[in-house]
Amino acid sequence: MEILAPINELLVAQFGEFGPLMAVGFVGLVMIIITLPVMLNKKADPLDRLKAQKVSAKSAKADERLRVDSRNQKLDRYASFLEPKSEEEYSAVRLKLIRAGYRSKDAVRYFHFAQFALGLGFLIAGVAYYIATKSGGETNTQQMAMYILGPGGLGYMLPKYWITKRVQTRQEEITNGFPDSLDMMLVCVEAGQSLDQSINRVAGELRASYPSLADEFQMVAHEMKAGKDKISVLGDMSERCGVQDVSSFVTVLVQSATFGTSISDALRVYAGEMRDKRVMRAEEAANKLPTKMTLATMMFTVPPLLIILVGPSVQGITQMGNMGGLQ
Repeated sequence: MEILAPINELLVAQFGEFGPLMAVGFVGLVMIIITLPVMLNKKADPLDRLKAQKVSAKSAKADERLRVDSRNQKLDRYASFLEPKSEEEYSAVRLKLIRAGYRSKDAVRYFHFAQFALGLGFLIAGVAYYIATKSGGETNTQQMAMYILGPGGLGYMLPKYWITKRVQTRQEEITNGFPDSLDMMLVCVEAGQSLDQSINRVAGELRASYPSLADEFQMVAHEMKAGKDKISVLGDMSERCGVQDVSSFVTVLVQSATFGTSISDALRVYAGEMRDKRVMRAEEAANKLPTKMTLATMMFTVPPLLIILVGPSVQGITQMGNMGGLQ
């Protein structure tokens, strides 16, 4: 303990009363960074591999791992660390990433790696900032935690925020372009093309204006061409988009195929409803604008108006008071 006393005094003199605690935290962080690659790269036990080979086919299927084979072999080694263990959690994250436009097999791994890397990087940046600027002053535990743990939490939540904004932007784009796609599809169907050909043609025409919607229609066309069932293909499209208009459209097509009604008639009715709905959304946004502008008007118009109206009177009263004081 006598050996540690000079070190403790030096840390207190350099970084304040929290100097020893910061040093212990820094050493622990360095140890974690050093040991983490070793733990992730450890080789499998030969006995475990022998046991895995003796497992029956039924047990192997029941215990089948959640991950799929990927072309990225580097991430595949860390798959157990970068993917959730629960099937429900994995499916939810996977669906959200697909709705954001990230369809790669490694999307979930990249997402969790981004959370880990940004969280750790921002945490190190917070520690460095605190040591460089705040360590010499008097700071309590709450302030220290805010400066150090705050950036780490921000870095961890940043990928979630990015994915959420991507999903909202993509769904808004699909919603805005869907009525036009229905009109084009109706024209193609009435011209004599099949539904598969119409979807493929619409995907090509919408590429410049609505690329996200064009990607969805292109995927539907490829899956139909591959021989997949039309109802399941449309259901997958509805799940990938996550938009109510697309879900209703899929329901209309499924019912039309089930009951044998004309697809062109169903498209004509539903396309008219989508046009009316788009007009209603535009009118709703226009009606919300005066309410949103009220606060801005009060903030930027009323204070200058009060200054112009009341300012001269205040100045006159002030001058009269000064003259009375001189007398």
